Amino acid sequence: ELDRRQRTRLIQACIGLTADEASNAIAKAIVEANGRLDGDAIDAVASEKQQIIRKSGLLEFYASDERLANVGGLPALKGWLCKRVRAFGEEARAFGLPEPKGILLVGVQGCGKSLVAKSVANSWRLPLLRLDVGRLFSSLVGSSEQNLRNAIKIAESSAPVVLWVDEIEKGFSGVGSSNVSDAGTAARVFGSFITWLQEKDAPVFVIATANDVRQLPPELVRKGRFDEIFFIDLPSVDERTEIWRIHLLKRNRDPADFDLHLLAMSSDRLSGAEIEQALIAGLYEAFDRRQPLEMDDLLNVLQDTVPLSTMMSEEIDALRTWATKRARPATGVTR
Repeated sequence: ELDRRQRTRLIQACIGLTADEASNAIAKAIVEANGRLDGDAIDAVASEKQQIIRKSGLLEFYASDERLANVGGLPALKGWLCKRVRAFGEEARAFGLPEPKGILLVGVQGCGKSLVAKSVANSWRLPLLRLDVGRLFSSLVGSSEQNLRNAIKIAESSAPVVLWVDEIEKGFSGVGSSNVSDAGTAARVFGSFITWLQEKDAPVFVIATANDVRQLPPELVRKGRFDEIFFIDLPSVDERTEIWRIHLLKRNRDPADFDLHLLAMSSDRLSGAEIEQALIAGLYEAFDRRQPLEMDDLLNVLQDTVPLSTMMSEEIDALRTWATKRARPATGVTR
């Protein structure tokens, strides 16, 4: 009784499962749906698939309800991503387009890199798998390389999919001294990973994030590994205005009741994450007084906030210098 769209959803839900796993998942879904194979049953099959991926211990199935509309600013990055929404379909193949490989997001901490990864998968209606590089490494000889191959196999068998590698520079930070510290294990795992990035045919869109570019191996950032490298800087005044509006709406407050421009000016050099925490702190102040949230609550919190960009100004200046000629600004303008 499934229509064409539902049949396609069921097939996609079964991608990455063996014949037995798919059969068992569908049977379980039918039983839970009182003997029917409908839309709810298809969701149950997808949920069973998530459990199977989690049991591998290498990849984490990440459920997110974030959308690109909830990301403040970054118009160049969002425009680039929106142009690739239909890039995984047969229409794109017939047009002569290859599947997008992925992007590397480099920037200041708390400015939305991880949020973008979560939003892309949801906006593109693709599963989001998170790879923790630390889980790949094992004490047994050869196990780390095998873990990477298994993780890649799971991701490719679930394709099309978004693979999120968070803080990639920390996962591969020991590559340079690998021959001394771990008999070359990290170097071999890293080499296999970047080779896969270059040569992969399966539609696995990789979103890697990094805070400290100084720890990035040069082989990772050369052309061909990723479609584009974006630099995400501290938000501008207009972006901070949008971020305040988004977070006020998230917490059931009417942005019209607040002077968003004044809040944006008062939160200069704050990241998006710091703006969110400032709003939460203001809510605590109002809640303690048993009064509605007011502008003064937010302004007082902002006055007491020391931005990370002030404490780490040298590192951020070095990051901006690096990104000037090596990355594309996510805002579309160079600051």
